[in-house]
Amino acid sequence: MIHKHFSHYIKHLHHDIPSGLVVFLVALPLCLGVALASGAPLFSGLIAGMVGGLVVAWMSGSQLSVSGPAAGLTVIVLNAIDLLGSFQGFLVAVVLAGVLQLVLGFLRAGAIGAYFPSAVIEGMLAAIGLILIMKQIPHAVGYDFNFEGDESYMRETALATVQALGGALKAISPGATVVSVVSLLILMLWESSFIKRVTLFRLIPGALLVVAWGIVYNLVALRMAPEWAISSKHLVSLPVTEKPADFLQLLTFPDFSFLAKPEVYTVAFTIAIIASLETLLSLEAADKMDPLKRVAPTNRELKAQGVGNMLSGLIGGIPITAVIVRSAANINAGAQTKVSSFVHGSFLLLSVMFLARFLNNIPLSCLAAILLQTGYKLAKPKIFVEFFHKGWSQLIPFVVTIVAILLTDLLKGIAVGIVVGLYYVIRANYHAAISMTQTGDHYVLNLNKDVTFLNRARLRQYFNQIEENSTVLIDGSKTQFIDHDILETIHDFMLSAQDNNIKVEARELEGKGKIQPVPDDLKEVKALKEKGKVKALLEPEAAGPLGGPGKIQAALDSKAAS
Repeated sequence: MIHKHFSHYIKHLHHDIPSGLVVFLVALPLCLGVALASGAPLFSGLIAGMVGGLVVAWMSGSQLSVSGPAAGLTVIVLNAIDLLGSFQGFLVAVVLAGVLQLVLGFLRAGAIGAYFPSAVIEGMLAAIGLILIMKQIPHAVGYDFNFEGDESYMRETALATVQALGGALKAISPGATVVSVVSLLILMLWESSFIKRVTLFRLIPGALLVVAWGIVYNLVALRMAPEWAISSKHLVSLPVTEKPADFLQLLTFPDFSFLAKPEVYTVAFTIAIIASLETLLSLEAADKMDPLKRVAPTNRELKAQGVGNMLSGLIGGIPITAVIVRSAANINAGAQTKVSSFVHGSFLLLSVMFLARFLNNIPLSCLAAILLQTGYKLAKPKIFVEFFHKGWSQLIPFVVTIVAILLTDLLKGIAVGIVVGLYYVIRANYHAAISMTQTGDHYVLNLNKDVTFLNRARLRQYFNQIEENSTVLIDGSKTQFIDHDILETIHDFMLSAQDNNIKVEARELEGKGKIQPVPDDLKEVKALKEKGKVKALLEPEAAGPLGGPGKIQAALDSKAAS
C-alpha cells in the first residue's frame, strides 16, 4: 500500500515540483504580507508557511489544498496581540486553538461550514477585504510615524482607521508611493486577458514581479536619487543567519504563564472557529477546482490544521488555515498531488536559511500592494451587485455582517450576521411551510414540508380565515414530519369546527408525528357521538385524535341536534 502511494507521488513529480515552485513564489510575499498586516513579526509568517507546507500537507487528506497564514485571520491576530500585550502570550492562544481544532476533528465537526449562511460568509470575506485595504494604505504610502512600533492606528474602530488614513496622507513617502502604485499597475496588468493568453507570462506570478520591481527600484534609487529611495525601516526585516544551524535560534516560544489569563481562551476559541471555517470553505473551493474532482475528508482536514497550529504556535508562527489563493495557484500551475504543497514549504525553509539577506531588500510597500489587491478581490463591487440581484433575503445579511464586523470585531459581526440570516430562513419557512387555497366554500390547507411550532401562528391565521358552513381538506401528503404542537392545533380546530358547521377531512397525517391522547377530549368526543351531536369516524379506531396507523376521516357536522 505504501509502495503504491509512493509510486503515485513519484509519477507526478514532473508536474508537482514546478507547481510547488510557483506556489512558493506566490506564498513568499503573502506570508510576509499577512504577518505585516497582523502586526506580528515577519518571520512568524514564514514559519506558518513552512509548517503548512512541510507538515499539514502530509496530514491533510486533500491532494491540492495549500495551507499557510491567511489574510482572513489578520484582524483577529492583530487585535489579539494588542489585547494580550505579548506575542509570546498570543502563541499560547495559537497552540490552544490547534488543540480545539484537533478536538473538533475527532468530534466529526467537519460539517460545521454547512451551517453558516453563504451571505454571512461572503459578508465576512468582504469585511476582511475592506479592513485589509484600510490598514495597508499607510504602508503603501510609507507612513513615517513609527508604524512598526505603534499600532494605535491599526485598532479596529472605523474612526481610528479614518484618522490614521488622514495622518498617512500627510506623511507620504514618495519612494514607497511610487513602488506601491506601479506594483498595483503590474498586478492589474497581470490579471488582464492579454497576459493570461501568453503561456510564459502565466507561469510567472504577478506577486513575484512586484517584489522584483520593488527591489530593483530601490537599488537604483539609492545610487541615482537617494531622496526617492525607501528607508530601511520600510523594508522587510528578517533575522540573518551565518549558517543554517543558526535557524533554530530564531524560533520564538510561547509564554505558558499566559494560561492564567482568561483572554487567552477567548482568543483561542475565536481563532479555532474562524480558522476552521475558512479552512472548510477553502477546501470546498479547492475540491471544486480539482480537475479530477477528488473530495477531501473534512474531519481529517480539521485534525491536520489542529496539529499544524499547535506546532506553529510552539515555534513562533501565526495561525494557519487552508488558503484559497495559494490553492488556486497550485491547481492552475498543474499540480497533481500533495507533493507540490510540500515542495513549496521546502522552498520557504531554504529561502529563510540562505536568502534572508536578499529578502531584506523587499520594500514593505510591495507587500502592501499585494494585500491591497487581495482586499479588493474579497470586497470588489461586483460582489455587492450580485447580492443586490439576489434579493433582500441575501443582501441584508451580507451588508449587516460587513457593517457589524467593521463596527465591532470579526466574531461578533459574524454572530450578528447569522442572527439576521436565521431571521430570513425562519421567515421563508414561515411562509412556505403552509399554504391554503379557496374555491367557493371549499378550502384546501396544504402542509408543504416539515411543519414545526414556528408555523403554529400561521396555521391559526388560516383557520381563522375559514368561514362558516365550509368544507376543509387538511392535506399532509407533502410533509414528512409534523410537530406535536401543530397536530394539537389541528386537533383543537377539528373539535371546534362543529360550532361553525365546518366539515373537516384530514389526509395523510398519520405517522408524521406523535400526539398523546388527551383523555378528557376523548371522553367528550365519545359523549357527543353517543348523543348524536357529532358524526365522527376514526377508521380504524386510533390511539388519539390524530394518531394511529389509519387515515383520519372526520366529518364534524354541527347540524346535528343540539
